[in-house]
Amino acid sequence: MRDYLVRGLGFNGNVRAFAARTTNTVGEAQRRHNTWPTATAALGRSMTASVMMGAMLKGEDKITVKIEGNGPIGPMLIDANAKGEVRGYVTNPQVHFDLNSVGKLDVRRAVGTEGTITVVKDLGMRDMFSGQTPIVSGEIAEDFTYYFAVSEQVPSSVGLGVLVNPDNTVLAAGGFILQLMPGCDEETITEIEQHLSTIEPVSKMIEKGLTPEQILEVVLGKENVQILDSMDVEFKCQCSKERFGAAIISLGAQEIQEMIDEDGQAEAQCHFCLEKYHFDKQELEGFIDEIKQ
Repeated sequence: MRDYLVRGLGFNGNVRAFAARTTNTVGEAQRRHNTWPTATAALGRSMTASVMMGAMLKGEDKITVKIEGNGPIGPMLIDANAKGEVRGYVTNPQVHFDLNSVGKLDVRRAVGTEGTITVVKDLGMRDMFSGQTPIVSGEIAEDFTYYFAVSEQVPSSVGLGVLVNPDNTVLAAGGFILQLMPGCDEETITEIEQHLSTIEPVSKMIEKGLTPEQILEVVLGKENVQILDSMDVEFKCQCSKERFGAAIISLGAQEIQEMIDEDGQAEAQCHFCLEKYHFDKQELEGFIDEIKQ
């Protein structure tokens, strides 16, 4: 099944709702970075939340999320845009622990319970929005719920999940975000809370084959959901040899000459996708000529 997300409304427009299947996307991140299960769950939950937040944007707008806790996986960085494209990495990918007391991957221990979530929205035309809130649990979903409530002042509920196979590949990944619109009445809030208190983990729903549309029907009640649209979701990096070349040029002629003198070539690697780009002596000399023109 392909990865995609849906946008919808609930309870006659009183709730804004998103749900996503991200199994292949998180699996691609796991493959590229060789993450171990607990790190995979942390990164996968974060990428799933971020790609849904990207879907809240428009056009060429994009979002960068940094989760920096005091746990052993170190900082995680995720980029997403309004087209369903997301990329991310974790500083220490080879982190894994025994299951926690409720039989789940111990993401809290990996992320840590102290630190920050920082969200930067690039809305184009040099219009940047930045918000930061403390990590409140390290489980990621609760931390994003707190971020929405405090930084964006939108009461929200976030559900995220990742299941990992014994061979470290990703079995299921996905999530949902519910946001209460201004004027949402107490009766609606109570009904949503009742639904949320009885649902099974979102990763289990994905594993069973539920679509994003069906996930929203479960969390809001089938009769309360109106699906607006959907978009494909994928791990996609925006890096290129041209971009790295431009970065090398920005170092200046002297530093590029030092690269030539010391190594006779240069190699750059993208943190997000681990692709490597090689620049030979002739290319580096061409950069120097370009600078001097």
